[in-house]
Order: sequence, then structure tokens, then C-alpha cells
Amino acid sequence: MNIFAIIDISRLKEHEEVDLKHLKKLKKKIESDGVLKTPIAVDMLSDVIIDGHHRFVSLKELGYKKVPVVFIDYFASEIIIQSWRDGMKVTKDMVIQAGLTGKKLHPKTTKNMIRINGELKHISTLEKKINVRLKRLK
Repeated sequence: MNIFAIIDISRLKEHEEVDLKHLKKLKKKIESDGVLKTPIAVDMLSDVIIDGHHRFVSLKELGYKKVPVVFIDYFASEIIIQSWRDGMKVTKDMVIQAGLTGKKLHPKTTKNMIRINGELKHISTLEKKINVRLKRLK
């Protein structure tokens, strides 16, 4: 079960650093669009960001106080963690620990996937388009 909400941005905890080039482009895009098109995937128990670090940092740097999220049960068996980096092993516990301690992993360390009807898809599949106007996030 996934729950959509708009929450205080200060609740969220990052587990991974961002790529500064991508951040700069995305921040400009969000600002020019005037909307956030996709919520951020967040573990429902810890408030650790699972997917959407660049969107989160963009909103934070632009001075927004609220953020749209989709809360997920990160420890559900259908959610699988992999790494974008060859040969690197990452666990869900490592992700949560990084978020709770502030000792962030390098950009593109975690690749969170979900098994839907036997097919493995990226976790962003759960982040349905929302198009929330930035004015709502002040």
C-alpha cells in the first residue's frame, strides 16, 4: 500500500548524495515548469528518501517548505535493492542507516526496484504523475 501526502520538507532524510550537474538542470526545469510532476518515494517508517533526491534538493534549494511524497513499505519483499555500480553490494539496512546517520552514499549507488507481476521495474513506477503547483509547496 502506497500513501500520497504533502509533508514538511524538513522531515525527509537523504541517504545518497546528488550529481551537481543533474541537480542544476533539474532545478531550472522545476522552476520554469512551476510544478513538481512526480512525488518523492519515501520509506514510511523512517522518512528516508528512497527515490527522488534531486527533486528533494531542488525544492529545498529553491526555498520550498513542503514536498509531495509517496510513502512506501521499503522492507516489503517485492522491493529489491541493487546498485548502479558494478560489483557493489547494497542492502536496505545500509540505505536506512545512511539516511538516519547523515553519512550519505555516493550518487547513483542505490538502484531500488520493485517486482510487479513477476517483472522487475524501477521504484519510480510507484511515483505516479501529480503535477503539484509550486505555490502549494511554499
